[in-house]
Amino acid sequence: MTASTTKNKGKRLLFSLIACLFWLGVWELASLAVGKELLLPSPRRTAVRLYTLAGTSSFWISAGTSLLRIAVGFLSGVAAGTLFAVLTAASRFLDSLLSPLGTVVRATPVASFILLALVWIQASNVPSFISFLMVTPIVWSALKTAILNTDRQLLEAAKVYRLGRLKTVRAVFLPSVLPTYTASLLTSLGLAWKSGIAAEVLCHPRQSIGIELYESKIYLETADLFAWTATVVLLSVGMEALFALLLKRTLAKGERA
Repeated sequence: MTASTTKNKGKRLLFSLIACLFWLGVWELASLAVGKELLLPSPRRTAVRLYTLAGTSSFWISAGTSLLRIAVGFLSGVAAGTLFAVLTAASRFLDSLLSPLGTVVRATPVASFILLALVWIQASNVPSFISFLMVTPIVWSALKTAILNTDRQLLEAAKVYRLGRLKTVRAVFLPSVLPTYTASLLTSLGLAWKSGIAAEVLCHPRQSIGIELYESKIYLETADLFAWTATVVLLSVGMEALFALLLKRTLAKGERA
């Protein structure tokens, strides 16, 4: 790692810290202006409540259960989106047949899918299904577009040199689609969290962040509501950072291989 790279990372970290402190200050001032913890608890009150909740086993069970549900939905959506992208990029018939499905999923409100899913699926499985449903069209659309936009001259060169399908995929398609594909994965991960937690709030599965958010709102425990919301944000950011790191290391190993 060069000195300039280290310096740039240090600057980004400093700017992020300044931005965080700035918005915490705005939050604190807004809380003081409102003057009622019931309406807008202060950052300190929210942090204290989060610390208290984190000391209970039920907090970690709820957070872990929600994390597992959303992870299952996200990974299933990535697998399905990747499969549909490859199939529709390879066949015009399949593209014409399946593309309306992706359009309908993208255009339909999440709340409608949640309510419909409650009719057919057990409440505890709805968050995973909704996360799956939101992730699939994002990965599908991004990867299909990347495959179709692969440089035709490189593909022709691969044919001339008779690389074969496997080597063509590795030498031509993968370098072309990976930037778009990885970006779609990170984008869809954030959406999986939002939609999954929204599904939990509406379908009330036991031991979940969603039911804790719902009950905090019902009983006017605003500090708890903010604390659980902060938990969602922290888990989402942490999951995205960890996933981005895993992708980076995986890609680096692939390049060395």
